Amino acid sequence: MIPVRGCKGFRVAVLGLGKTGLSAALALQAGGAHVVAWDDSPVARAAADAQDMPLRDLSKDRAFDDVDMLVVSPGIPHLYPEPNPIIAAAMLRGIPVDNDIGLFFRSLANEDWARFDIPPKVIAVTGSNGKSTTSALIHHILECAGKPAQLAGNIGRGVLDIDPPGDGAVVVLELSSYQTELARALTPDVAVFTNLTPDHLDRHGGFGGYFAAKRRLFSEGGPDRAVIGVDEPEGVYLAGQLSEAPSDDRVLRISVDHKLSGPGWNVFARKGFLSEYRKGRQAASIDLRPVSGLPGSHNHQNACAAYAACRAIGIAPRLIEDALHSFEGLPHRSQIVTRAGGVTYVNDSKATNVDAALKALLAFKRIRWICGGLQKEGGMGGVQAGLENVIKAYVIGRDAAQFALQLGGVEAEVCTTMEAAVTRATREAEEGDTVLLAPGAASFDQYDNFEQRGEDFMRSVKAALG
Repeated sequence: MIPVRGCKGFRVAVLGLGKTGLSAALALQAGGAHVVAWDDSPVARAAADAQDMPLRDLSKDRAFDDVDMLVVSPGIPHLYPEPNPIIAAAMLRGIPVDNDIGLFFRSLANEDWARFDIPPKVIAVTGSNGKSTTSALIHHILECAGKPAQLAGNIGRGVLDIDPPGDGAVVVLELSSYQTELARALTPDVAVFTNLTPDHLDRHGGFGGYFAAKRRLFSEGGPDRAVIGVDEPEGVYLAGQLSEAPSDDRVLRISVDHKLSGPGWNVFARKGFLSEYRKGRQAASIDLRPVSGLPGSHNHQNACAAYAACRAIGIAPRLIEDALHSFEGLPHRSQIVTRAGGVTYVNDSKATNVDAALKALLAFKRIRWICGGLQKEGGMGGVQAGLENVIKAYVIGRDAAQFALQLGGVEAEVCTTMEAAVTRATREAEEGDTVLLAPGAASFDQYDNFEQRGEDFMRSVKAALG
């Protein structure tokens, strides 16, 4: 645990007692704060009470009379689509509002660091797609290179629940827009921006607000080095804002759409080859085609981001290349479940938006595509470029029929349930086909989360194959 600094003797209210909220409350107590906590869920309150956490209903009148700070969990909206009433009440009283990420950055360094030969570093990763894979890949590379490393944030452990990092250690954080938008301190050594596509627009008041939430990782204090995906206009703009000159190597630009040139520090992947250029000269090249854990151009973008982040802290290209080959990927993200009868079964349940689904469709040929679920704003028009790889779509979800109507140009069968879709696709698949779950939609119409949906796919595959 990392005790929270700067709050000793303060009365701090904590709203939301899930994994991050409860760990923040405990870390605040460890730092000497007087904590009162609340969650609308009786189950969450019971779990906190079992750890002797003082509870206070923060919705009651005068609940904030003696409170100096409010710490909230990332899933609770503070502005859009409308502020949570408890957060709104605190803000009206002028009470500072923070989250566990802000507390982490203000508390990480301690007096022990003066004795370290190499101070610990933090690499923080944000973006729309590929955050988890990029973060896990960075962590994997660091471990393979012999660096003590921990993985936390939106993946792995809560940020305040990790062990205090030691001499030369690296903390890798995956940060969502929900986490970056409110944190009062954001000071990583290396910050990574993978890409930007529409997502969570209701939470951020539109696409501009969504980008602004991501951008805060690079503006609230600022990293020593920034790795920026420049395949969208927002990334090009962000890289330009952070650079002092074309040769400024504090900014590492990455791409899978363009061969990057110029005097700066660039990493890009073209036709399966990753290239690093610095000061106009090639510094390294890696053939990504045989890297089985990173199939498709979207994973090559993740490889570029992880490579650049590790190069930014001095990891040698050869060590990175060796680590790429031993990376097995993450569950529910282009995960090869099995191969049977010449047919490959791939679980990409994490493809919860149209852009992620498109990238999955472009990564494979002869696809029998299982898709559908709770649609996000904008519909499915964005997948058209990948439909030439689709033999047939098998649509699941409560609104499967309406979903199927948007897949013009491809044969689509309404299956509704995962079991029916997998059974049908398996029965019709031929040698060389890929049965791909890449929903292009959220899971909440039928499942609690995308992990549960992916697990149902894997169970259904096992049952269909007998």
